[in-house]
Amino acid sequence: MGRSKFVYITYIRTTPQKLWDALTKPEFIGQYWWPAGTMLESEWTPGASWTMRFADGRIADVGEILEIDPPRRLVLKWRNEIMPELKAEGFVRGVFELQQDGDCVRLTVTHTMDIDNAKLIEGVSFGWPIVLSSLKSFLETGIPMLGVHLPDAAVRRAT
Repeated sequence: MGRSKFVYITYIRTTPQKLWDALTKPEFIGQYWWPAGTMLESEWTPGASWTMRFADGRIADVGEILEIDPPRRLVLKWRNEIMPELKAEGFVRGVFELQQDGDCVRLTVTHTMDIDNAKLIEGVSFGWPIVLSSLKSFLETGIPMLGVHLPDAAVRRAT
């Protein structure tokens, strides 16, 4: 599925359950997500909706839980709500796979979209490295990486 694709793989020194909790529980998400204070809201059950909100309450993204197999796999239907040109492209499929690898967990994040050169895929390819680097830092050291200097245009796109 998908003519536009983004794949990001990182290894995090943690357990699958701790990583799963960091990906799905509000008390963790707001600590490492960029921009700071962003929250994900969902019941985390198949068919449930999910919403991403910025700290100021604006809805950033929405979607649906397509598959959930804690703490191994999460599949989301995902649409950007902030930028009209991204919203117009429709939904992307986001897959999160967690696999134990020694004392680390291999996290693979894949987004696919059935259109060529999707701007939404370009957007997630900018955002995920920041969010996942902050998540890795948060889980391994207790300190998120929220002080990243970003170009002004990138900040305007995300906030």
